[in-house]
Amino acid sequence: MEENAASQQSPILEGDDYYGKYQVHSRTEIIAILRGLQEQGAVITFYFNKGYEFLLTRLVDIAPGGETLVFDYGSDLAISRRMLAARHMDCVSSKEKVRIQFALDGVETIRFEGRDAFAARLPATLVRLQRREDFRLEMPMANPILCEIPIAGGDGGHKSITATLVDISGGGIGLMNVPPDESALVVDAEFPDVHFNLPKIGVVVATMRILYTYTVSLPSGKLQQRAGCQFIKLPGPMIKMIRRYIIQMERERKSRELPVRALG
Repeated sequence: MEENAASQQSPILEGDDYYGKYQVHSRTEIIAILRGLQEQGAVITFYFNKGYEFLLTRLVDIAPGGETLVFDYGSDLAISRRMLAARHMDCVSSKEKVRIQFALDGVETIRFEGRDAFAARLPATLVRLQRREDFRLEMPMANPILCEIPIAGGDGGHKSITATLVDISGGGIGLMNVPPDESALVVDAEFPDVHFNLPKIGVVVATMRILYTYTVSLPSGKLQQRAGCQFIKLPGPMIKMIRRYIIQMERERKSRELPVRALG
């Protein structure tokens, strides 16, 4: 693996204006945060191939000295092999509703406690998002909320496509049921006047940017397209509406004794 681990910026971690003040540079603190993920058994999502593929894993060991991290190999051997060939990956997890993000410049295979595992160098920096608007609330699927995305056509006309919200925060939204043949929804594409209606709260109108896209294989065997999106300069009133919705959902779920899950 390369010597300058996690030195490149990634689609998820880029933008000092947004993430800079949440970056952790202290090696001791980075190890402590990762140790917390290990002790919690937190799921860590590795995005690679420019965000088109991902693998779910867990941190199982931090080698003495802290230079090497050891992760579960993963159950899908084909995806594991493709990730081994990747030179860069974005890693996302959460601990106590605090979003943890870091980047790795490749992994390699080692034997750990008699089984295959991934090994990677300790990242040089780590992002710990503690702001309330960065807590991602998983959306209720019983009554899905639809997001309308206006798209400009090449002939000067406009059309609108619809996707389903899978999670939400003041920083962005996750979408599922994204039309698989929609060529406009690519990484870094920006869309103004995106809107969705939060029940009992109102309509949120925003400009958003596609951070990453990926495909999920459902138990039925059907492939589902998903996308992670970041709001761009979301107005204060819109942020307040989202916060109100998150608080409302927290209260409703607690009343039914169903805890809210913070997403990575």
